[in-house]
Amino acid sequence: MAEQKKKRDGFGSKIGIIAAAAGSAIGLGNIYRFPCELGNNGGAAFLLVYLAVVIFLGIPVMLSELFIGRRSQSNSVGAFKKLAPKTAWPIVGYMGVLCGFLIFAFYSTVSGWTLEYIVKSVANSFQGKDMATLESDFAAFHNMGWRNVIWQGVFILLTGFVVFKGVQNGIEKYAKILMPVLLVILVILGIRAVTLPGAKEGLAFLFKPDFSKINAQVLISALGQGFFSLSLGMGVLITYGSYVKKSDNLTSTAFSVVLADTVIALLAGIVIFPAAFSFGVNPQAGMGLVFNTIPMIFNQMAGGYVFCIIFFVLLAIAALTSTISLLEVVVAYITEELHLNRRWSTVIACVGTMLLGCFVSLSLMENTPFTIGGRTVFDALDFITANVMLPLGGIFIVVFVGWRLGKTHFFEEVTNEGKLKSPLKTVIFFIIRYLAPLAVTVIFISGLLK
Repeated sequence: MAEQKKKRDGFGSKIGIIAAAAGSAIGLGNIYRFPCELGNNGGAAFLLVYLAVVIFLGIPVMLSELFIGRRSQSNSVGAFKKLAPKTAWPIVGYMGVLCGFLIFAFYSTVSGWTLEYIVKSVANSFQGKDMATLESDFAAFHNMGWRNVIWQGVFILLTGFVVFKGVQNGIEKYAKILMPVLLVILVILGIRAVTLPGAKEGLAFLFKPDFSKINAQVLISALGQGFFSLSLGMGVLITYGSYVKKSDNLTSTAFSVVLADTVIALLAGIVIFPAAFSFGVNPQAGMGLVFNTIPMIFNQMAGGYVFCIIFFVLLAIAALTSTISLLEVVVAYITEELHLNRRWSTVIACVGTMLLGCFVSLSLMENTPFTIGGRTVFDALDFITANVMLPLGGIFIVVFVGWRLGKTHFFEEVTNEGKLKSPLKTVIFFIIRYLAPLAVTVIFISGLLK
């Protein structure tokens, strides 16, 4: 209990808040998952729908989560206990903690791959290999089940180290270093990609929409990607919001994070699609678009050895900024609700993730016994979190803010009790109360029925 009496940790600066929250939003979801989703859903048509989702739904939901966190000054479970005592609302917080834990379990698997591919890049093991050989190598790596588990464990330990250091000395400190590095690397790679022969076809795929490709599946995928990429509905932004100072502007923070997240996603597209079209790679290559296509592209590019190393270091940095936030959701819950210190909370959360993560990594082997409902454990956790838990969490959060807490409390928080001007507050609250619950519910149900 002595831990609870100490002054609560928090962010020390506005740039620290934005760097940490953007770090949570910017990760493999942008550089790995976004190009895959865009490639599989019509290119620029998907991009248009995605932008609409993040602007009209992402910002209001994000602001709702930051509002709940700062209003309560608590973790995602404690927040609902404080703001709606003796009700069923804390279940939403528990769902967020569970969702963050499950995402961390499979996200850390892919994060571990980035470390394997950094080693492969340094060893120049992609030299002279064609696409078929690279695909075979990728499959063979998945079949080395325990090698995947080991890399996953290393990444979880790296994440645990940062989270153990606390909010200001760990999360904020490293986010302020990692985020600018990530941006610089992406810009360098983007400049190189658009100068490749035939790159304009890739840019057209990314920016020239074919409106006939917009359908229900594109809407569903854009919603799932938007929520996954922005870390919505998983307790991250409630937790981070609880560390935000009362004097900081929540609305501008939400806009800044969404802008940064979208810019990074677009930069990732500018890196990958011009290069893919330049070398005749199918933009619907899915998972292989990053781990198979990129090595082949760099293999045929002047200075490709260096660029390949840079790219996979970038992936690892992007992954780390997100896994930090996912682990912090669980650690904050254990620290504040179970009254353990940060050290033991971090150890428990990391060990728990490693145990579940073993099954996730081993489920990717051929003829694996680790399946759920006919899917690998990896695919099952990805589906249930992105397509069920995140949208549900988003629906409950905006309903809670719009109907349980109401306009008065919301306006007080976003204007810092009248000290700040917030000209969009009425419009944003209208979206939170009416449009966001309806839109997310319709898309969510459509996804379940398809």
